[in-house]
Amino acid sequence: MLDALLPSDPDCACEPTLETDRLRIESEPCPGAGRLAEEPACRRTAIEALEQRDVETVHTRANGFERAYEDGAADLLVAAGRFADAVGFHDEALAERARGDPLGAGRAAVGRGDAVARLVAETGVAAFLGSDYATTLRPHVGPTVARSRVATRSPPGATLRARYELDTGAVVRKYGGDPLGTYHITPAEHRLDAAATATLAAAHRRLARGAVTGGERAPSRAVRSVAADDQPVETIASALSKHTRGLGVLDDCFADPGVTDAFATAPVSENRLRVRCDGETLRTNVRLTEEGVSALASRFRRSSGRAFSQADPTLAATADASGRRIRVAGVTDPVSTGTGFTFRAHDESAFRLADLVDNGTLPRRAAAFLAVATARGAATLLAGARGAGKTTLLGALLWEIPPDVRTVAIEDTPELPIAELQADERDVQPLRVSTDGGASIEATDALRTALRLGDGALVVGEVRGEEAQVLYEAMRVGAADGSVLGTIHGGGGESVRERVVTDLGVPESAFADTDLVVTVEAYDGSEGRQRRLATIEAVRRGEDGVDFEALYDADDGTDALTDDDALDSFRGPTEPVSDVRDAIERRARALP
Repeated sequence: MLDALLPSDPDCACEPTLETDRLRIESEPCPGAGRLAEEPACRRTAIEALEQRDVETVHTRANGFERAYEDGAADLLVAAGRFADAVGFHDEALAERARGDPLGAGRAAVGRGDAVARLVAETGVAAFLGSDYATTLRPHVGPTVARSRVATRSPPGATLRARYELDTGAVVRKYGGDPLGTYHITPAEHRLDAAATATLAAAHRRLARGAVTGGERAPSRAVRSVAADDQPVETIASALSKHTRGLGVLDDCFADPGVTDAFATAPVSENRLRVRCDGETLRTNVRLTEEGVSALASRFRRSSGRAFSQADPTLAATADASGRRIRVAGVTDPVSTGTGFTFRAHDESAFRLADLVDNGTLPRRAAAFLAVATARGAATLLAGARGAGKTTLLGALLWEIPPDVRTVAIEDTPELPIAELQADERDVQPLRVSTDGGASIEATDALRTALRLGDGALVVGEVRGEEAQVLYEAMRVGAADGSVLGTIHGGGGESVRERVVTDLGVPESAFADTDLVVTVEAYDGSEGRQRRLATIEAVRRGEDGVDFEALYDADDGTDALTDDDALDSFRGPTEPVSDVRDAIERRARALP
């Protein structure tokens, strides 16, 4: 339901409209531009409208910007509307003052000690009497093209710890706090003047109407079609592209190399975005709008080819933000109160073994051993907990498969460096599998398809269901004559055996065809969240089943990676073990 209202203050040209739970104010023609903290005339217009009905938020729009007054700001405006309405029965002059200056009117009423004084507490105005408008009526601001709103003022009383500028032109300020600090980001478009912001809004309208075409260049063309000669066209075009083709303010966040995660918690209009930066979780000054989250959900549905609705309320997808690969996990009704997302940078998927040695994840000789084992066709399971780096290591090992070996890679959510391998002229065929009825095939069918697509290496992004039986059957009959690589949740050989044999129903005699179980782990180190190789275990077939031989153990110092027993299974029929050892030494010398 909409109720259009007219302001009574001649100095205000705002046009308020009451919606179900929001007061929307078009302030384009108003000289005060709907700035409720600074302009008493605009504040009067809003409070007069709120004498009729309570709302949850107040939004003003002017000059290409929207200001969202939420939480305490909305509470003050609503309380002022109640107070002005109620006090008018006792003192019309005080009610008139309350419409433009509710804090001053409230303080005056408290001193009277009569029924009017009681109304200050009953309507909620009393809760704000120790504050001021600049602090209490602090809006979240954003260009009308944006799907997020940013609090531009710094947190009250906070201590600035760092300030730096990102490649996108956004400025980041980090503030200390207890228990959480603040990651305060000011996107470049928030520093545009009124004329440039109006140009951004006009260009967006042209783009939305389809008046400008040109694919990736369309945002730039739209801006150039309406911009004045003296305006910062590139900055405006970059902002338009970010908010129409990219992930909006998330592009700014992930332009910061220290940011690894962003969390948009449902309901997003009530929760500020949080980020994990340099290993520290911080609140931000950003809120996504409900419209923005709906747009993101639609985008991820299209890009992933999967349903994301009340019938299928979870989502796994990938996206790009500021040149970084981002993993996206989403939830929506009915398993969540609205739609929420977690975004995680997955830059590591294109890492090589040299990178993992350089950053301390792998010791040099262990990396060389895994490289040679992979090149010589080892069947290896990479184990660890969520976030331990299994997929990162798997992606690095793919580069160790000989260039003349065909590889079929089966994934649920695309995370492996397939495009990079193909650009290097590797013969890699990806297959997307489904776990939620999306536009793809089931994992077991994908494995059977992979085995028909040509002999060579077989890569399984995650071993977790019925496909495990097909995988081990393929290994048993030699259907894959190259390396077999996969990740699995587990904390070492025994844990992996329990998972594969007991939970997934693979006979232990078939599991014995695994050559290596490699376990990685994450831990909190001196430089924040770090990863390391924990163990390398060889799988040995024994009389009573399967045993595990520790070839490397980071905790107890075991290192038997170049012992004859460790290398014997990787040599050719007439090849001496020393040739395998020499190959490992050569590979180790090539690493940093």
